[in-house]
Amino acid sequence: MKKIALLVLGLTLGCNSSQKTVVQPETTAVVTIGPETYAGSITSEELKTHLYTYASDEFEGRETGTPGQKKAVAYLKEEYQKLGIPAAKGGDNYFQKVPLEMMKLPKGSISFNGEELALGKDFLTFSANEGNYDGIVYVGYGIEEGDYSDYSGLDVEGKVVLVKAGEPKNEDGSYTLSGSYEASIWSNMSEAIEKRSALAKEKGAVGMFYFDSQNYPRFKRYFDYMKRNNSGQMSLKEENEEDYFQIFLTEETAKKMMADILTNNTPQEVPASLNVQLKASNSDVDSENVVALLKGSTKPDEYVVISSHLDHIGVTADGQINNGADDDGSGTVALLEIAEAFKQAAQAGNGPARSIVFLHVTGEEKGLLGSQYYTDREPLVPLEKTVANLNIDMIGRIDPKREGNRNYVYLIGSDKLSTDLHELSEAVNKKYMNIELDYTYNDENDPNRFYYRSDHYNFAKNNIPIIFYFNGTHDDYHRPGDTPDKINYDLLENRTRLIFHTAWEVANRDARVVVDKATR
Repeated sequence: MKKIALLVLGLTLGCNSSQKTVVQPETTAVVTIGPETYAGSITSEELKTHLYTYASDEFEGRETGTPGQKKAVAYLKEEYQKLGIPAAKGGDNYFQKVPLEMMKLPKGSISFNGEELALGKDFLTFSANEGNYDGIVYVGYGIEEGDYSDYSGLDVEGKVVLVKAGEPKNEDGSYTLSGSYEASIWSNMSEAIEKRSALAKEKGAVGMFYFDSQNYPRFKRYFDYMKRNNSGQMSLKEENEEDYFQIFLTEETAKKMMADILTNNTPQEVPASLNVQLKASNSDVDSENVVALLKGSTKPDEYVVISSHLDHIGVTADGQINNGADDDGSGTVALLEIAEAFKQAAQAGNGPARSIVFLHVTGEEKGLLGSQYYTDREPLVPLEKTVANLNIDMIGRIDPKREGNRNYVYLIGSDKLSTDLHELSEAVNKKYMNIELDYTYNDENDPNRFYYRSDHYNFAKNNIPIIFYFNGTHDDYHRPGDTPDKINYDLLENRTRLIFHTAWEVANRDARVVVDKATR
């Protein structure tokens, strides 16, 4: 009997790395401990207890850099200390400082060949700069990828570049970069500007004039909103003191700088006299991510990052508190409960095999700033060793547009980079939860573009497979009515357990998730 029991033990371990099998010494019986045991610790009661504190008036809407946000990060730190899950940075240091600044709209103008261009009329900008520049370098689409480069043979060190939206096409109308009739990432509205700006900086440019007639109205609406409300734009503080500016041009202004810009794609130097006088008052913002790390048992140098954003939008002008119970109090407390479940498993000697990073990011509402800092400047674990990111942002309510079964969740991005992760997600749900997985917002043509609007995106742009869990918007989205009493705690429990089971499988399977759809 004992030999048979040991044989069964070996076979069980070989077939499923997601469970632990033990032999009871008195009976030689085989007992399998699966993730359901630990998922059971995720309860609606505990989620509710956490959320009624985290989304209370005491936390004042958790706006980035405010006293309410400081209370939020203190709460998270205390909870991880209670759980006995160490800080990712070691010791007692659960906080990853994120250097931010609030930039007010600049004031001033630009002189081009002696003609004054008016801010808000001829061009838009959200960044200040003062300087004289001799000439502009037109770099066409401002693209460099593979064998194609708009910068070939050009020196833009210390100069201002002029760039237009779009990408090169072949004579038959197909796209040069993709070699097909499908546009590349350089035509993606949400990524094109950032990629061009980063490339221009890398080449040594001090500023970029950007011409995008299709999206200029969108920039103008945001500019006008900031001007009306005298509000500022929060951003990551630049690592060096040199000012890099980015200016959006109307078509008329772009043609003044390059008369045939609509049809001329040939990069070239444009002789011109340019004087920039744009001044703004910036102020530093003190904020931080909260990061805890549970070391893996057998693959400690591979990591699964589970994330949520800790901030919300604060207090309205008339003093009403935006509690943000769903956005993203629901994701925050879900992450705490998932952390507790993994800790219980670890204490029982049952994994996880890979390390788990519990990442609460700041500044999501200000432009995904905390996650951008984590991925782009100070990843606390190597990005190349990060196998997946599961991001939780609003999972406690029901989308009024939904019809049918209320026990659903929107999944976004699971198939964007990894067929493997998508299939794993489907299988895990079928095995453990049977929640309706709704892919409505996963459509690349979805006008809401949710794929680009939460913190998973900063991982995805680094080719790290992601899943974004989301319940959709509702009438209380970004309003004072987003309060803990309106949360569907049974659904919050189910969705949180689903995410735990998915993370469990990603963390414990033998092979890391395969990336078969890398974007760059």
